[in-house]
Amino acid sequence: MDVASSFFIVRFQVIILSLFSLAYAAPISGGNDTDLQALLRFKANIIGDQLGVMDSWNSSVHFCQWHGVTCSRKLRRVTKLELQLLKLSGSLSPYIGNLSFLKELNLEGNSFYNQIPQEICRLRRLETLELSNNSFTGEIPSNLSACYKLTLVGMRGNQLTGEIPASLGFLSNLKHLNFAINRLRGSIPPSLGNLSSLEKLSLRTNSLSGVIPEGIGQLTNLSVFSVEENAISGTIPFTMFNLSNMRSFDIGGNNIQGTLPSDLAITMSNLKFFSAWENQISGKIPISISNASNLNILQLNENRLIGNVPSLEKLDKLANLLLGTNHLGNGR
Repeated sequence: MDVASSFFIVRFQVIILSLFSLAYAAPISGGNDTDLQALLRFKANIIGDQLGVMDSWNSSVHFCQWHGVTCSRKLRRVTKLELQLLKLSGSLSPYIGNLSFLKELNLEGNSFYNQIPQEICRLRRLETLELSNNSFTGEIPSNLSACYKLTLVGMRGNQLTGEIPASLGFLSNLKHLNFAINRLRGSIPPSLGNLSSLEKLSLRTNSLSGVIPEGIGQLTNLSVFSVEENAISGTIPFTMFNLSNMRSFDIGGNNIQGTLPSDLAITMSNLKFFSAWENQISGKIPISISNASNLNILQLNENRLIGNVPSLEKLDKLANLLLGTNHLGNGR
């Protein structure tokens, strides 16, 4: 083999190796830089850090070793950002939407404020979004349904306004939805009745009006339902009383009318918490309550109930019973 041929072969091998290196290394390097810049932008928006959490976010170690950051093993892309209960304050950077491999974002129990950036809807791999107990204002991101893998959305205890987006009904994997203790108005979107995987729905302490959508009664996996302290009216969809997985049912502090079915504690056999205080519920206390052996709390005070109180002597677990301000003892 002559020198020219040898040079050609060596040069060809170098080119092939270079292309191979680019094909596999470049996306990872680029992705890592994108994640790094997104995290630095996140840090730049933090104005209060009482515990010095952000001190570990420096160039002395790879960002995958920063406090609260978890990366995938192979690609070294950020998959989790867990910074709950760390006394952080500031606004949430829109660059959070560039963490394209993020599966879990947990900022619960801090002092984040301003609006939740719409860019969060770009996180197509996101499964957990926990922003509860902060000071976020503005509306719920309108296109949150683009994060179609979400199983948990927690925004409890903020200052969110506006209406609940109807598009949330497209989140077919959603199991937990919590918008409690905000300033939301409007009605409960009927589209929430499409969330067939939903187990927990909490909308308590808002300014919601309208009725409970019929479709909620079709959510057979639902175990926790709370709309306490709103302005809900109408009647309870009859199908809701057939949700056998229901453990906690709370409609207190509304304007709900109608009666309770006599077999309530039979069809809701796992019931531990039942609260309907301060409504306009009429009729009698369901006689089946006598057999609700798992019941811890029963609150039916401030309604229009009549008749006698069923025997409660078998309810060994009953710790809280409120029946006052009714018309019990009257009627047959």
